[in-house]
Amino acid sequence: MKKDLFIFKRNREQSIFEAALKVIKHKGFHKARMSDIAKEAGISYGLVYHYFKNKENLFDAILDRWWKGLFHLMATISEGSEYDVYKKLRLIINYFLETYQSNHELVNIFITEISRSTTNLTRSRLDCFKEFMSLTDNVIVEGQEKEILRRDFKARYLTYIFLGALETFVSAMVLVDQRIKGDRQKNRIAESILEVFLNGAKSQT
Repeated sequence: MKKDLFIFKRNREQSIFEAALKVIKHKGFHKARMSDIAKEAGISYGLVYHYFKNKENLFDAILDRWWKGLFHLMATISEGSEYDVYKKLRLIINYFLETYQSNHELVNIFITEISRSTTNLTRSRLDCFKEFMSLTDNVIVEGQEKEILRRDFKARYLTYIFLGALETFVSAMVLVDQRIKGDRQKNRIAESILEVFLNGAKSQT
């Protein structure tokens, strides 16, 4: 009985979550209303507040889904001695592209409401950005130490260039609502971003 109740609650919470993704993508965070989300989820207005105390709390849950997946990947990269620098950078690119491929609404919200908007960028959300950049910076430093990446530029500059290229590419796809058609296209995009970055950043020795 308890297990069934737990599954029911999880399914209900997921339906609210998915409804919020659709409504916020369509209307934007500030114009989206909890009543809109309840209607999209097919549940009563008051029931939404049983799972999320307010719209801000629900929005944080959406962002938490994004950051948890990304930080899990970065932990795997940090601990995985079998990954070379090329593979680590490729995995970061893949996370953005694969998430966009499987859940474009989540990436759309991350790009339009957080990455390219300062309105919703609270201190705690900014801290997540800084942590991700620091973890990516570690990969770049490793590339420099192994003479894979050039050392005449600061590691942080190369981090900005790498993440900037990735974020700009995904943002362009989001803004024109261009979907990734399949794994073949996803891999071509990933290879293009990585090759252009490495050709400019690879060691000259």
